[in-house]
Amino acid sequence: MKLFPAIMKCPDDEVHMCVSSAGSASVPPVSATTPKIMPDGPFVAIRLRSLCLRTTSLRACAVHSLYLKSLCAAALLGAGFSASAVMAQQAVPDQKSADGVVVNDSDGNGVGDSRDESVEPESEVPIDPNAGVPPAPRTTPQHLQSVPIDPNAGVPPAASDFPSLAPVSEAEFGLDLDETMNIGVAWPDMNSNAPDVRLTGPLEGMSDENGIASAEALPDGDALTEEAATADAPVSIDGENPLVADVSGTDPDDDPDADEADAGEENHQRADDDSLRRYEVVINGLDDIANGQFYERFNGLSVLKAEDDDPANLAQINRRMQLDSDLIDRILRAKGYYNAFIRRAVLPPEQGGKDKLRVTFTVRPGAQYTLSHISLPGLSHASAKVPELGTVFSVKVGDPIDADAIKAGQGQLSTALKENGYPFSRVDEPEVTIDHDTQKGDLEMVVRAGGYRLFGGIELEGEVENIFTPRHLMRIARFDTGDVYQASDVEDLRQAIVATGLVSSVSVETKDAGDGTHANLLVSAAAAPMRTIAGEIGYGSGEGYRIEGSWQHRNFFPPEGAITVQGLIGTREQAAGVAFRRNNFRKRDIILTTSVSFRNRDYDAYRARTIGFSAAVERQSNLIYQKKWSWSVGTELLGSRERNFYGDIDRSNRNYLIGALPMSILYDASDDLLDPTHGFRLGARISPEVSWQKGTFTYVRSQIDGSVYVPMSEKIVIASRARAGSIIGGIDSDRIAPSRRFYAGGGASVRGYGYQAIGPRDPYNDPVGGKSLMEFSLEARIRMGVFGVVPFIDAGNISTGFLPKFSEVRYGAGIGMRYYSPFGPIRIDVGTPLNRQKGDSRIAVYVSLGQSF
Repeated sequence: MKLFPAIMKCPDDEVHMCVSSAGSASVPPVSATTPKIMPDGPFVAIRLRSLCLRTTSLRACAVHSLYLKSLCAAALLGAGFSASAVMAQQAVPDQKSADGVVVNDSDGNGVGDSRDESVEPESEVPIDPNAGVPPAPRTTPQHLQSVPIDPNAGVPPAASDFPSLAPVSEAEFGLDLDETMNIGVAWPDMNSNAPDVRLTGPLEGMSDENGIASAEALPDGDALTEEAATADAPVSIDGENPLVADVSGTDPDDDPDADEADAGEENHQRADDDSLRRYEVVINGLDDIANGQFYERFNGLSVLKAEDDDPANLAQINRRMQLDSDLIDRILRAKGYYNAFIRRAVLPPEQGGKDKLRVTFTVRPGAQYTLSHISLPGLSHASAKVPELGTVFSVKVGDPIDADAIKAGQGQLSTALKENGYPFSRVDEPEVTIDHDTQKGDLEMVVRAGGYRLFGGIELEGEVENIFTPRHLMRIARFDTGDVYQASDVEDLRQAIVATGLVSSVSVETKDAGDGTHANLLVSAAAAPMRTIAGEIGYGSGEGYRIEGSWQHRNFFPPEGAITVQGLIGTREQAAGVAFRRNNFRKRDIILTTSVSFRNRDYDAYRARTIGFSAAVERQSNLIYQKKWSWSVGTELLGSRERNFYGDIDRSNRNYLIGALPMSILYDASDDLLDPTHGFRLGARISPEVSWQKGTFTYVRSQIDGSVYVPMSEKIVIASRARAGSIIGGIDSDRIAPSRRFYAGGGASVRGYGYQAIGPRDPYNDPVGGKSLMEFSLEARIRMGVFGVVPFIDAGNISTGFLPKFSEVRYGAGIGMRYYSPFGPIRIDVGTPLNRQKGDSRIAVYVSLGQSF
């Protein structure tokens, strides 16, 4: 085995002894990174390959390290770095950088490029007492390079000069990664703010004759380090000489005349006079690789951007440029560009433009590093049970070293494990070993799957024992005992418990059942107040004022058996009633409701006093769970005394006994119950009814509703709806109870008209309703912060026939105001009839909660 020595220098100005295997039977060629060493006597030299990188949170040097049965360490001498070595008869542990990071060979196999070759063992060689120490650190580029070597150093000895050593087995070179090793780089945190270094005023007495800021002159909290204060010369603007010197150093490839520019720099710079100037920020060179995410991150974290509304002097601008240059480098590193060159400059304002300095960054990102190897230790244990897990991690060999993509893949893998029976799984942070020579990296991410589990039972703890039973919670859950564990089902159960309204807080934890097969859920919660008093106030033209209140006990009949007492007082309507509601009745999301009510209505269309009983089984949406499908099946029994104009007979009162089987279904693809901004809704209702009034007759009430919501921009939504209804049956409309007919007009119908005011009229010019209905609405919802404006146009008609007459359509138009409160939009709509009938008001006003549809 032939090994060659070198000392590598890392960007953090620390010298590391880095060990790697390399070599062959012949002497390798001498290059800029292969130093020449001529020792005195037999030796084994070690060639070093060093992988150095630097981020804002971690500086690490990842290098080759080997477990060797016998290791000869080279001691380096003086400026010439001549060395002699000693044979060590013990294994050498992994090397650690100055940051304490365990380093690993860049090949990822633990043995580098060494080849077996038999050599004879030699006796120990004394160490030269005059061996020196590595030279003092100096500034280097971000990419790796060797420390300069003495040009007088000789070439490595010939192969025949090497001592003979006993053969070493392949097994002794194995390097199995320990799970506790920390190899690689911490990702740049793009979500964290840069240090608070903003300067709010001119810096007094801090510039020398060249305009270089003095760290001692800075205010408290803004002091620069010695390195930051002297590394880059600040720039200044000369009105006669607008050329501005580069403040970030010169790239030899871009500026071959750098020496001449430096020599003439005094002609283009003046001392900072502390004058305050506005500026704008320009980034050049990233058009091909930067996207919206890049600029969003830069604009959100940039110190220059944060302060660009306030004038600043050149010392302040220089400071901010340095910080933003580091920020650009961090963002590029997060996308795999590790060797970016960034040139900073301040230029005079453009002619004819705003009087702002141009703070420019000219960036050459360099090559994008890619992944050469991906290791997910531990994943095979889980994929043996669930093969699909082996394909979840979306990052592949050859992909760019993109921190966002790798972190997203980590999240996807973690979610997939918990969704496929591994409740106690954990995916460790990704670690990447970068090789700057090959511009590639090795990714390792340890997967700790834990045990495969099925759902067990539910256990209760604390106040929740007084609210629910384990049996009821199993009824709520979307899983059964013995189903494969899924974290989404656990979260769904937690939200379902919150949706009951019986708890103020709840936690659902997973615990091992102890049988090696099941995982139980431990539910603990704090009880919410069980009693609620609610109220509502509204007004509408034709409806008048109305005040509605209710008292509710949400767990009067545990579990989830609520009693509600409600009342309504209005200028046109009064009501009182008691209702029982059982949520999650025998099954998740199924609701049983029953109610008894008395209602008195006195409208222009009719007057009715009604006692009713109703019961229904339904599936409804709520503010926590907005469901795609909702439905209801129920029964109604009504006794009503109603006054109306019947045919050619004068007004009179009639008694009705009505039985109905109402059913409805709704598909809701909108994004919000109270304030939808996109999607659509489509619903249908049908109610077969039998009525007794001087004989028995039957009919079927049917209705179809649809609405659509189209976002035109972030602040504008176009909303439209249509409704059609018909009473099917060979019966005249005047035989049907007035309260069961169709009507149109009002805040939820055709705005601009009074409540139920559209359609046929009686001799007293009051509406009488009809057997068919047609309505249409179109509005633009324009939002401005918490307020909004809604111009609208509505249309509708009522007919006494089976189908509506389109020739008698009534139109209304107007404008509405919206206040977007935390519990939903409050609306005020003002409309006017465009082709009003006799007796219609010119203005109608509507106030309520929620959008009109």
